[in-house]
Amino acid sequence: MPITLTYPGVYIEEIPSGVRTITGVSTSDTGFVDFFERGPVNTPMRITSLADFQRTFGGLFLQSEASYAIQQFYLNGGQIAWVVRVATPNMMPPASHTLQDSTPVNSLKVNALSVGAWGKHVEVAVDRLGLPTGTLFNLTVKEVNPLTSQVTQEAYRGVTMDATSPRYVVDVVNRGSTLVRLTKVVNILPAPPAGSPADLAFTALTGGVDTDVMDNLGNPVGHEAAFATALQGSDTVTLDADNIPRKSGIFALSMIAPYIFNILCLPATARLVGAAGTAGATARNLLLTAAQAFCLDKRAFLIMDVPFDRTLLDQMQNPSTGFAAELDSATLRHPNTATYFPNLTLADPLNQNKPRLVGASGTMAGIYARTDAARGVWKAPAGTDADLRGVSFDLKLSDLENGGLNPLGINVIRSFPVFGSVSWGARTLKGADQAASEWKYIPVRRTALFIEESLYQGLKWVVFEPNDEPLWAQIRLNAGAFMNNLFRQGAFQGKTPREAYLVKCDKETTTQNDINLGIVNIVVGFAPLKPAEFVIVKIQQLAGQIAV
Repeated sequence: MPITLTYPGVYIEEIPSGVRTITGVSTSDTGFVDFFERGPVNTPMRITSLADFQRTFGGLFLQSEASYAIQQFYLNGGQIAWVVRVATPNMMPPASHTLQDSTPVNSLKVNALSVGAWGKHVEVAVDRLGLPTGTLFNLTVKEVNPLTSQVTQEAYRGVTMDATSPRYVVDVVNRGSTLVRLTKVVNILPAPPAGSPADLAFTALTGGVDTDVMDNLGNPVGHEAAFATALQGSDTVTLDADNIPRKSGIFALSMIAPYIFNILCLPATARLVGAAGTAGATARNLLLTAAQAFCLDKRAFLIMDVPFDRTLLDQMQNPSTGFAAELDSATLRHPNTATYFPNLTLADPLNQNKPRLVGASGTMAGIYARTDAARGVWKAPAGTDADLRGVSFDLKLSDLENGGLNPLGINVIRSFPVFGSVSWGARTLKGADQAASEWKYIPVRRTALFIEESLYQGLKWVVFEPNDEPLWAQIRLNAGAFMNNLFRQGAFQGKTPREAYLVKCDKETTTQNDINLGIVNIVVGFAPLKPAEFVIVKIQQLAGQIAV
């Protein structure tokens, strides 16, 4: 801003440098959408550890593929997950119990914090022990874990039914409880009645069921469409029971702004089994199509699980009935998607450590995060350092069998001496040889998504600025500095910045007609690093050579 000159002397004026640093966004924050034992519905929760997941969503759950995938995610190097619990209408309302006075008249309704059968393990008790005669009472809530017998207990002493009091029971409990929510029915004291202390006697909440679209092991036989519909959800904003606007299913992840997610896993899709055209396959493909479109819009990457009924090599590569052929017919070959074969097994602590079949998405998402942290998003999440932890697999493929899947864009998990189980493929579903796509490789696609999202977030200041050369110069300066920083980290091909990337924004990219329309065009190009997928060693004999 120009200084008004009024007196003789020296004036100081600060001149803006035009530097607006563009910071690279995250690359491996992973979204998981599934049915879980407990937790808020259609509310994305930022989870930073397995213990965090257990506190919020209950940990491993037989009906939840994603609960096992999240365990694998953290075991293999994952750091940040966004978890969305979905529900079906039959899961409403939550388990509850209504406290009464001695008449009996309903006084206070106690609801489990979230829907599901877990609420039946919550118990509530009222007493007046240690309190003077009057309108005060004690409320105790506890949860008994049926597997470990661990007890979580909350005690609220000296609360009242008086809504004007700072100890009003509904406000006190609803502010702090991780187990229940209260609703006052009428303004009377719940039993035991005033002046009659009683021993602590707990009553369990009743009602509340888990989803009826699957059996106890998570198989949605006969309910495939309802199962997939709950996972997909809706992009339409609706008000929940607390009048909070929400989207549902996978679209709930769009409500995490200003945060972003980079990877999406839908492990439950592995249970939507069946050949092309059957109920399971149809529901799965419709869900995955919606997920791919959502990922494209959010500049995210989908790790697709192979259905559990595809366990043999022929079931993957058969030209008419194989999974690869189904990908073609369902138009699921998307550059923002990768898949891995075979599925994995792990010891299930909920079933006496018997082997449980699980998809590879959670494990691979963890490896993506581990590789990004150690080497960068431009390094393929594959090779001898991309070892799988905590899982095994029964189908061991040979080199020739691997060679039958790799040209189809299906990544293989292999087992090698010394190195153990490793990810041995780095192709997107557009990476089939016949597709000849520029987005053949996972690191190339994910690097592009990283650059796109970083520039999208980092250039918002440009909007509404005067559209002329001073602005263009600032854009070139800031975007060029960001790209040069990536070049110095080894993200691109080329020995010099000129060979590695370009940033162009001038009167050639933005014409006068563009200016009239309020448009500024920025061209950013980069020379991607591509993985050394095939290593050829040539050996020949040297005969008659003279030793030096």
